[in-house]
Amino acid sequence: MDKILRIDVGAPGSPKATVEPLGSYAGFGGRAMTTAVVANEVPADCHPLGPENKLVIAPGLMSGSAASSSGRISMGCKSPLTGGIKEANSGGTGAQALGRLGYAAVIIEGARKGDDLYQVLINAQGVTISTVNEYRMLPNYDLAEKIKAKYGDHVTMISIGTAGEMRMSNSTIAVTDVEFRPTRHAGRGGVGAVMGSKGVKLLVVDPEGTKICQPAKPEAFKEANRKFVEGLKAHAVTGQGLPAYGTNVLTNVLNEAGGYPTYNFREGRYKHAADISGEAQAELEVKRGGLATHGCHRGCAIQCSGTFVDKDGNYVTKQPEYETVWAHGGNCGIHDLDSIAKLDFLDDHYGLDTIEMGVTIGVAMEAGVVPFGDAEGAIKLVHEVGQGTPMGRILGAGAATTARCFGLERAPVVKGQAMPAYDPRAVKGIGVTYATSTMGADHTAGYAVATNILKVGGDVDPLKPQNQAELSRNLQVATAALDATGYCLFVAFAILDQPETFQAMVDSINAMYGLSMTAADVVALGQKVLKMEREFNAKAGFTKAHDRLPRYFTREPLSPHNVTFDVPEEELDSVFNF
Repeated sequence: MDKILRIDVGAPGSPKATVEPLGSYAGFGGRAMTTAVVANEVPADCHPLGPENKLVIAPGLMSGSAASSSGRISMGCKSPLTGGIKEANSGGTGAQALGRLGYAAVIIEGARKGDDLYQVLINAQGVTISTVNEYRMLPNYDLAEKIKAKYGDHVTMISIGTAGEMRMSNSTIAVTDVEFRPTRHAGRGGVGAVMGSKGVKLLVVDPEGTKICQPAKPEAFKEANRKFVEGLKAHAVTGQGLPAYGTNVLTNVLNEAGGYPTYNFREGRYKHAADISGEAQAELEVKRGGLATHGCHRGCAIQCSGTFVDKDGNYVTKQPEYETVWAHGGNCGIHDLDSIAKLDFLDDHYGLDTIEMGVTIGVAMEAGVVPFGDAEGAIKLVHEVGQGTPMGRILGAGAATTARCFGLERAPVVKGQAMPAYDPRAVKGIGVTYATSTMGADHTAGYAVATNILKVGGDVDPLKPQNQAELSRNLQVATAALDATGYCLFVAFAILDQPETFQAMVDSINAMYGLSMTAADVVALGQKVLKMEREFNAKAGFTKAHDRLPRYFTREPLSPHNVTFDVPEEELDSVFNF
């Protein structure tokens, strides 16, 4: 990947595409690329939906190659939800398609003129921008059918649904999967709203006529990739648990640990957890003729996805992830997998982050809008968001805004972003990550659950405050580097436990680019990314006061362990003392 595509939506006459060399962005990919561009080119004090903001779409460094499990793509901007820097990550076929076409980044910038909607077609012949007002307010699945009929299913569609067009702070960017379904989403932070503010409805990426990216040292690359795949398949999480039950394998695990937030983070265990567990979900999928093991992109060695069908065998949605099942399930007191699957479909259809949407509905349930456990009521609320009713506009702005509108303190958010499916009182390492991450509450920024609960990469007691800041620091650094590569975050389970698998990953990058990186270089890259993000947020007005959980987590004990979040504030402030 040796070029950057810029789309100026405010160019004289109509949007204009230009291609330029990497320049100072050489060596960056994925999150490192999105962070570098946003930090260098976006004023930190700008309005996220104003003309100064930019949307950066960047495949990882290894995307488009034969490297296993390397199909992740990053979307970056100033976040409408948090007001800080944002990188949202997605699977699907987009990273591989852009990588094969040689693009290290697509930067959508400028001041939109008028209210036209645009499509950007990217193929081996170049870039074509066209007006597509006929697609206005089309949800993602309906849009995918039209694009498939026009271009076939070998292309990738990167699109926004109705939520993105309405510039809702909880709006996603969808990426199609191998079946050309818009099931993979850069979900967090409202990135879809930024794309909507630029008037871009979709990108169609057609890699036809291209080949996979070739390594600088083919034999060394082949050997490193072989060892890497062996390591992934040998690990209990990436080789057994995730392929068998998907990410929802964590439901019973977290529930047993007492860290499964229920009823808007009031309790740490859910009495109906077994009904919506990964084991129950996989059994139901297979019984009905769906799939419990499936890849979101070609070349994945983990295969943690699946396909959920109804009782008649008709497709409903991709296998709902752990976070989705929790957000719309346990958190809302709903324990019917069919209802949860329908909610997952609607989120993907309208372009909504399932975590933010589920937590928002939990807040609305606490406010009495609908009762806890009311699945049909929850489905109705998601429809309202997708249709932009007055209530839908409130909910579409996220959990923090919804809580303010209904006069509630109990909004489980940090920097305006909803917490995922781990209670920070019972899993204190992830609490440190929630509090201090540059992204707002984000489990993927430093997945301390691995060590606190799964005992991967060591063993730090989840219920005690000791060593949590150090654990989160190390994981946030490692994650920032991993997010630059295009490798799936789930490879971290294997590389944390198996030094030889980590080395194989580093060797694969070195062989791909003719480098000689060491483990120290990986750490340095992660630190550099985090430093850029922290500096951007500081310019945007963030201080150490923003690196805190809501106070009620420090005073409300969580059952069954009756613990509060008690990691000292001075330790939170030390996380970025590299």
